[in-house]
This record gives sequence, structure tokens and C-alpha cells, in this order.
Amino acid sequence: MLDINEIQKIIPHRPPFLLVDRIVELEAGIKAVGIKAVTMNEPHFVGHFPGNPVMPGVLILEALAQTGAIAILSVESNKGKTAYFGAMDKVKFKKKVIPGDVLKLEVEIIKNKGSFGIGQAYAYTEGEIAVEAIMTFAIG
Repeated sequence: MLDINEIQKIIPHRPPFLLVDRIVELEAGIKAVGIKAVTMNEPHFVGHFPGNPVMPGVLILEALAQTGAIAILSVESNKGKTAYFGAMDKVKFKKKVIPGDVLKLEVEIIKNKGSFGIGQAYAYTEGEIAVEAIMTFAIG
């Protein structure tokens, strides 16, 4: 399990753009499972949407990407590097995420070739899939 301080040693993101609170499962280069507690204190809820706060889908995807980056950048040869988005495919938003939800973020690296890879990503709330995607990344 990684706490917020250990996460910040792996990926360069910082608040308010650090969207993973802890890692509960990690197989370096293979899989990471993270947790994001969604709170009303987050700045995007001011305008998305007043009176009906919904976490923007792109931020859920970013949280998944950060979780995948933790998996891939935990490999010794990738330490100190940055993982960048290369592409997203088959993105599906299935359930809205609101303040009070706890996102479970799961990313499994299904292909890794050199400095490029692909991850299968799922974000869950209350045991139901909220978002799923296939994410391509490049390590730089």
C-alpha cells in the first residue's frame, strides 16, 4: 500500500491535480489499484454543475491515467520518468460520480513495448463500473 507521500515520489502530479489518494494494490509494471475520495471541496465542483455537482469525466480518466502511471513508473528502469497520454479508446461513462463517492481505480497494463504501452482501466463506485477505457501511454 502506498500513501500520498509515496505516490508523489513516483508521479510528478501535485494538488490540486493529484487525483489518487492512495494505492491499495501494486504489481510494478503490471497493475495498480488506487483510491480517490471525491469531496465537495474540490475546485471543479464550483462550476460542474452548480446545484448538481458531478465529477468531470475527463478528471476520472486522469485519475485512472495517474493510477496506471504509478504501475508503470514503479518499474526500476522507469523511475524518475513521466508517463504521458498517447490515446484513449473505448471510453464509456456508465455512472456519474458525485461528492461522497469513493472511486476505486484499477489499471492493468495489457501491453508494454519499449516506451509505449496500453492499460485496461476501470473506475468503480459502490462496486459498479462508473468509467472504463483502454489507455495508451508513452514514457518520456
